[in-house]
Amino acid sequence: MTDLNAILAPGMFVRHPDYPDWGTGQVQSSIAGKITVNFPDQGKVVIDGTRIALLVVFDP
Repeated sequence: MTDLNAILAPGMFVRHPDYPDWGTGQVQSSIAGKITVNFPDQGKVVIDGTRIALLVVFDP
């Protein structure tokens, strides 16, 4: 499976499709399919971009 989040870059805002209660998070890094996101209600989370397609938020 390919990286579902290849377009993500640091500073972009995203939501986790399975955990909407985490709120809108900000991408901290995206390296080799591993995306680190800082969510306001969950903290810093590392996500496997080959398994989870994060939802981009254009107007946080």
